[in-house]
Amino acid sequence: MNSKRKPGPDDLWFLPLGGCGEIGMNLNLIGHNSEWLMVDCGINITSSPVPNAQPLIEIPNTEFIDQQKNTLQGILVTHAHEDHFGAISSLWTRWRCPIYALAFTLSVIQRKALIRGLAVPENLVEIQIGSTNQYGSFSVIWHPIAHSIPENCGLEITTSAGKIFHSGDWKIDRSPQIGEPFKSKRFAAIGQRGVDAFICDSTNAQEPGNSLSESEVEPTVKRILSHEKGRVIVGCFSSNIARINTIAKIATESGRYVGLLGRSLAVMVDCAKERGYFDPSIKWIDSQHIGYLPRDEVLVFATGSQGEQGAALTKLAVDLHPAMALDAGDAVIFSSSIIPGNEVVIERLFLKFEKLGIHVFHPGNVDSTLHVSGHPCENDLRQMYQLICPNVVIPVHGEEVHLGTNADIALSCGVNKALLGLNGDLFCISPEPRVIKGFANTGRLPLPDRRNNNDT
Repeated sequence: MNSKRKPGPDDLWFLPLGGCGEIGMNLNLIGHNSEWLMVDCGINITSSPVPNAQPLIEIPNTEFIDQQKNTLQGILVTHAHEDHFGAISSLWTRWRCPIYALAFTLSVIQRKALIRGLAVPENLVEIQIGSTNQYGSFSVIWHPIAHSIPENCGLEITTSAGKIFHSGDWKIDRSPQIGEPFKSKRFAAIGQRGVDAFICDSTNAQEPGNSLSESEVEPTVKRILSHEKGRVIVGCFSSNIARINTIAKIATESGRYVGLLGRSLAVMVDCAKERGYFDPSIKWIDSQHIGYLPRDEVLVFATGSQGEQGAALTKLAVDLHPAMALDAGDAVIFSSSIIPGNEVVIERLFLKFEKLGIHVFHPGNVDSTLHVSGHPCENDLRQMYQLICPNVVIPVHGEEVHLGTNADIALSCGVNKALLGLNGDLFCISPEPRVIKGFANTGRLPLPDRRNNNDT
């Protein structure tokens, strides 16, 4: 354990309390001149070992920053995925510092707090995309970058001791359907200004080639809908507003009304409607009226694409959903990936639908693109390293194997040094790049004071 607990004026530190050596529960601290800046503050959701029980929701151990709360200049939230913001409502009262994010993210933070029966954090500050803001000793530019949710940002963080580019979650997408297409010039300019350390998403580092564009899902969905004559249910991640907008437009063009089953879907869609992200032609219908429509006029988005107990898809599969029932000849489209660890429960969900005579479509049985990831594959990483040209790369957002692969890619692209470590390790960027193991205590704690998260 290092006796020096605060960074000096010549120091630039990176300290992950979550999200480094794991996928989920992201909480990163940037340290300089006796001050700290927090980037994201998320939860981790895992399946319960008890059959048919609700998932376990966990938050990071924040003991380190709790003891230095007066030095915390603010929380910067890169986007509205719960593994990046979900712990804020539970933990914010420990620090009572400002929370900075774009409008869509702030709206989701507020609504999710209310759902969990928690107080909405005070001092929420809306940031404009592309703006430059000062937080104590830290100057930050909020750069737009594609992901699987609107208003996602990478952060260019400048101090007198050096500069960090923190990617957050990202991908290269030149046709993202919602938001700004990837612009090489923007990131080349960041590189030209000089980057001492690039803190980079590693989730798909082991995947060769390029990330697919969100636009590539549309032809597959059009083909499926052109052949299906019954009800169509779509399972996708609730936060993927571009996907929901694309499929809803196709449904409307084919004469279907569009409904929602599941609280998390309703929250995300309402927030996106506020921001004007949906095509005005979409024919939305209240979930209470779905069951009265002719089968060929129905397309419904439903929660539970990961097989979550109590979610809408699970209830539909056993004919227990109060809003509607499915008949043989209806279809269920899984426009989502399988999160590692959920393989068995999702396969069981497929089988339940198939036994009912439901047509099941998922990326494993469709020969065209039905889902695309929001994270960078190998070639995306290579292109970004060549644009940013950092002195050091710090791989995060992945298990150890993903971090190691990302580091190898960076070094092969000419990056001088890759620093590998896990939660609680201190990454010293300036004055000399190195890693101090076990600098801070870390771990996972149960999410306190939450209501039943049954997401029907």
